Amino acid sequence: MAQLVTLEQVRTQIDDHSTDNSVELSLYIDAATEAVERFTGPVLNRAVTEKVAARGTRLALSQVPVVELASITPVLTGGSAVEVAELDLDGDTGVVTRLDGGQFYGGPWRVTYTAGRGDTVPPTIQLATLLLIHHLWRTKYGSARGQGSQDDFSVSEQIPGFGYAVPYRVLTLLEPYTQPPGIA
Repeated sequence: MAQLVTLEQVRTQIDDHSTDNSVELSLYIDAATEAVERFTGPVLNRAVTEKVAARGTRLALSQVPVVELASITPVLTGGSAVEVAELDLDGDTGVVTRLDGGQFYGGPWRVTYTAGRGDTVPPTIQLATLLLIHHLWRTKYGSARGQGSQDDFSVSEQIPGFGYAVPYRVLTLLEPYTQPPGIA
């Protein structure tokens, strides 16, 4: 999995430049990346191959936004591949529709595509990821880690679907990148 922030960015964010905790901070980066992408979908472009059940005239891909379709082939023997040029892709929702109005018979289908938001992490997503890591780091070590005595990392209220791990300020930053309803 591509990481949304670097180890050096995290060290600056948490104000800890020792190299003693590199393995632990890498784990935090991986976990925060996964949590952010659960909310936003893939951030950095990556190849995805998935098996999709036939849905009549449409197929719905699970990793959105979708940048490009590469191929769509039937999983079962005897089916015919559908040419990508014969399909319409709504990249934001991941819905694939046949241009000829036909049905997707012979499924399930194996679909290969590129999902993501580009080759660079948008600054807002990067900041949200850093704030999430900072929050998780602070809840582990508290304010005794040179962060001052004021604690704005209270985890007294649970956020539906995210528990106590993701603060509201992170979700607020990620709001413009929220996946459409029904995609998770």
